[in-house]
Amino acid sequence: MQELARKYEQIIKHSQSALEKWGPKEFNFNQFMKGLACIKAMPLCSGCRKGGGNPTCEIRICALKKNVTSCSQCNALTECKNFESLEQSNPRIKDELREIKNVDQKRVIEKWISKLKTKWPHCILLCEATKR
Repeated sequence: MQELARKYEQIIKHSQSALEKWGPKEFNFNQFMKGLACIKAMPLCSGCRKGGGNPTCEIRICALKKNVTSCSQCNALTECKNFESLEQSNPRIKDELREIKNVDQKRVIEKWISKLKTKWPHCILLCEATKR
């Protein structure tokens, strides 16, 4: 996520004059750049199986014990109680994990980009620029 924010920041800085001239009137360049800076500064977990995260994290302990690289691979996901804190900020987290259970990560990203393009057509520039 942080790397993607860095890429977007580079693209947006390069396209600043075009965005200010041709972008929607409600687009606030400075607020957008602040948002990207916040995402870049977020302390993200590097992942349970990659040695990141809190060593006492219940999700990490469970993933290591079950030898799974993603909770989407776990057959006990539906009844799992380890997600209670994550569900407060993302109530659909278990549904999202079930959706990607047997799906190639590249396909998940392509689907997400397609949704972005549909929901926010002005993001097409950003999506296409990240492929370069």
